[in-house]
Amino acid sequence: MALSLNDKFVKNFVSEDEISKISSEVYEAQKTLMNRCGEGNDFLGWIDLPVDYDKEEFARIKAAAEKIKNTCDIFVVIGIGGSYLGARAAIEFVKSPVYNNLKKDTPDIYFAGNSISPSALADLVKICEGKDVCINVVSKSGTTTEPAVAFRVFRKLLEDKYGKEGAKERIFATTDKAKGTLKKFSDESGYETFVVPDDVGGRFSVLTAVGLLPIAAAGIDIDKMMQGAQDARAKYISDDINTNDCLKYVAIRNILHRDGKSVEILAAYEPAAQMLCEWWKQLFGESEGKDGKGIYPSSVIFSTDLHSLGQYIQDGNRIMFETVLDIKNANDKLPIPFDPENVDKLNFLAGEDLDYVNHKAMLGTLIAHTDGNVPNIVIELDDRSAYSFGYLVYFFEYACAVSGYTLGVNPFNQPGVESYKKNMFALLGKEGYEELRSELDKRIN
Repeated sequence: MALSLNDKFVKNFVSEDEISKISSEVYEAQKTLMNRCGEGNDFLGWIDLPVDYDKEEFARIKAAAEKIKNTCDIFVVIGIGGSYLGARAAIEFVKSPVYNNLKKDTPDIYFAGNSISPSALADLVKICEGKDVCINVVSKSGTTTEPAVAFRVFRKLLEDKYGKEGAKERIFATTDKAKGTLKKFSDESGYETFVVPDDVGGRFSVLTAVGLLPIAAAGIDIDKMMQGAQDARAKYISDDINTNDCLKYVAIRNILHRDGKSVEILAAYEPAAQMLCEWWKQLFGESEGKDGKGIYPSSVIFSTDLHSLGQYIQDGNRIMFETVLDIKNANDKLPIPFDPENVDKLNFLAGEDLDYVNHKAMLGTLIAHTDGNVPNIVIELDDRSAYSFGYLVYFFEYACAVSGYTLGVNPFNQPGVESYKKNMFALLGKEGYEELRSELDKRIN
């Protein structure tokens, strides 16, 4: 098994009796999920996805990834939220956070359309100058402002460079299977298209074409990634909280929440996990944060953040608990050299691997933070392989869904996300928003 939950550092905060008492609620939430009878049940395609995915499309994804590898220096993935976070998390986690700077036989991969910053987009356009470029636009509708603007810019760049016929061979669209602006435009333009499934929400979509095409283009084995998710599914659909670490995680975090812990910090000791943390924050924040409820998801990368946020975690307001990602086997070995001068007084570490030091820092922090009255749940993961990534993704997705129902919310909608869009469209003068614009102008002025 690629993953296990270590509750050693939370036992002083959560008793076996408390877990036993909440277990019936967790089982009921799991039953609601698996029987597909709860709110948001139109978006449960991710549950069986690892064992019931479109094999024909999967083969096309791998073929397109090979084409991308062979024809471009830079692959630009255009999308926002769940349309890019999972793919970027996988590439940085499995490969490296400096993937683009490494020597490799795969293209550099950049992500656009996730902000409205002119500088960010202009910088990426400059990076693409003189390079062969392919793009993947990821959008269910094709009308979301951030990716739509970026797609306009890069589509023009490709058409100016290669002509419309040449550009269409370099543009891949991941969108609705049958309807929507982007689907219609892509079919008319002759782009190869992949499907955003109707029954899989964006934050649960990393194991669909949404995430798999960029992941495969980076040279990551998507067969092994899907196998990891498949094995996790087999483990976590069981209903025994004593052997199901996913359900135990749900139980513990909800017990802590009811005890006043309103913030969960995902802590990792590898910079390669930073975008994984961003993906996790969207998954839990968008799923649980509604109806005045939810645990606020935050994240840190240690030991870096121990020299900044570590002070608050150690001695600040006791409203938080930590979920620590412990990666058991590092990708690389780096022994600490001996220094004849011993200037830094660290020769007692000479010959030790840096991963050994990193692990001891983690153990020291776990003890310090629990002594400081911060509960710590530890998720032990074998390594940073494609298999382990798929396993971990399914663990968090399943936990998030069950936890949402345990909290009493619909884990699969995001009504609050639309609020800023309406105001933005009104202030920009979009047709049909005239009344709202007048109201907002009065408030601003």
